[in-house]
Amino acid sequence: MTTVHAYAAPDATSPLQPHTVERRALRPTDVMIEILYSGVCHSDLHQARSEWGPSLYPLVPGHEIVGRVMAVGEQVTRLRVGDLAGVGCMVDSCQHCESCAEGLEQYCENGATWTYNSRERDTQAPTHGGYSTAIVVTEGFVVRVPETLDLPGVAPLLCAGITMFSPLNHWKIGRGHRVAIVGLGGLGHMGIKLAVAMGADVTLFTTSQGKADDALRLGAHHVVFSTDRAAMKAARNSFDFIISTVPSGHDLNPYLATLKRDGQLVIVGALEPVGLSGVPLVVQRRSVAGSNIGGIAETQQMLDFCAEHGITADIELIRMQDINAAYERMLRNDVKYRFVIDMAAFRAEQEQAAD
Repeated sequence: MTTVHAYAAPDATSPLQPHTVERRALRPTDVMIEILYSGVCHSDLHQARSEWGPSLYPLVPGHEIVGRVMAVGEQVTRLRVGDLAGVGCMVDSCQHCESCAEGLEQYCENGATWTYNSRERDTQAPTHGGYSTAIVVTEGFVVRVPETLDLPGVAPLLCAGITMFSPLNHWKIGRGHRVAIVGLGGLGHMGIKLAVAMGADVTLFTTSQGKADDALRLGAHHVVFSTDRAAMKAARNSFDFIISTVPSGHDLNPYLATLKRDGQLVIVGALEPVGLSGVPLVVQRRSVAGSNIGGIAETQQMLDFCAEHGITADIELIRMQDINAAYERMLRNDVKYRFVIDMAAFRAEQEQAAD
């Protein structure tokens, strides 16, 4: 066992605070990673505050992890000490169901083991995430991080990036397709960058002039204000593919009307009921689907694609010690477009305290 420093939520109502975590001793297929950067996802806040069902406390959030390999088990073959490595939303799955066999561990029929707020499959010990100085993960759930990318901006790719890449990749979006993104935040800004790099003609749906300006800066070709009835009418039957990143329940029908015949609208944001009428679906054979991150192989494919096209997230770097203030700012949508924790200051603080 190795004791590492972390920040944890002690319960659903208290601020995150310094904590220590026991990482398991290396198994033959394990990799220990010194965490350099950890992205801050809105789902971290939800789970720290037990808003998605009962959370396991103390809870160490963080599932957008970038670091360097510190040690490897004797059977590890893909990674060596010193390699850049990443860990996303999962650290294990059953490995024998149909989904796992197809490399779709995120849809594991026996339930994936999440990077935090979950339990290890064998010991049932709680998992703890990236708001810590090191983590131990089985090699099969570690991805290689390309050396050419800016490391802080890589961290959000391991959740926000793969969440948007997976549906674009699954539905084979590319040159000649017209794609729309609903909402511009951590997910939406990655969707614009990725869809543009794939060769699609990209539009943002928004209600904000500020977001409209940002979308064009990020590479979007067009902006439609969803509150503008004339603009929405003009956009009818326009898009092959729409991804909705809106995190709360909302009326999908105005967006469905902008799909071409046989177009798809994919939900990656809202986890609660959304308004939906059958009429716009039936009259043009449109469809609505959902998508959930990506498997490990697809996550590696996404990172390699981002390296090829020079894509990283737009971030604001923060200290671990400022995480509670960052949470409050997230609630006000006061970040463009992702906070990333630089673990260096926290690590130095802990080392100084130990001297």
